[in-house]
Amino acid sequence: MIFFVLFSIVIIQRLLELVIAKRNEKRMLAKGAYEAGASHYPFMILLHVSFFVSLLVEVLYFNLTPSPMFWWLLVLFLCTQALRIWCLTSLGEFWNTRIMILPGANVVAKGPYVYMRHPNYLVVSLEIALLPFMFEAYVTAICFTILNGIMLSVRIPTEEKALKAATNYEQYVHRKQSNI
Repeated sequence: MIFFVLFSIVIIQRLLELVIAKRNEKRMLAKGAYEAGASHYPFMILLHVSFFVSLLVEVLYFNLTPSPMFWWLLVLFLCTQALRIWCLTSLGEFWNTRIMILPGANVVAKGPYVYMRHPNYLVVSLEIALLPFMFEAYVTAICFTILNGIMLSVRIPTEEKALKAATNYEQYVHRKQSNI
């Protein structure tokens, strides 16, 4: 029962985020933005949809129950959700599931972006591990952590290259390195 409640909440959250992303995409395109990395985006969607299908199938097929560490993992998951919200609100209209680049824009350097360059990707990575671990769905946790790592090894360099070419990203990176 707890699995279905949590699973449903996360699915609803993702669907709402897609609505926000589409709204932000329209706004950014109207301002002259363009998409970078469109070729890998369908694979990223496939990865995330497959993650949820895998989690659902693994939990149901093996009749998995909450981990003995469930409540601790849930607290970590909720902290991760707080970081997710901080990321989204900090980026505002710049937040998207796609890589939308607005030429000449200043890179967002507030919220968690003061402390690290890609906190939202950290959030996604933590979620992909924590959600299955809460229900001892280890196959899903391990496989999708690896697949997400592969996806991020393509996505992050693509995003950084596009940001460097069209925004003040180089200055942002330089400031981040100076603060270390």
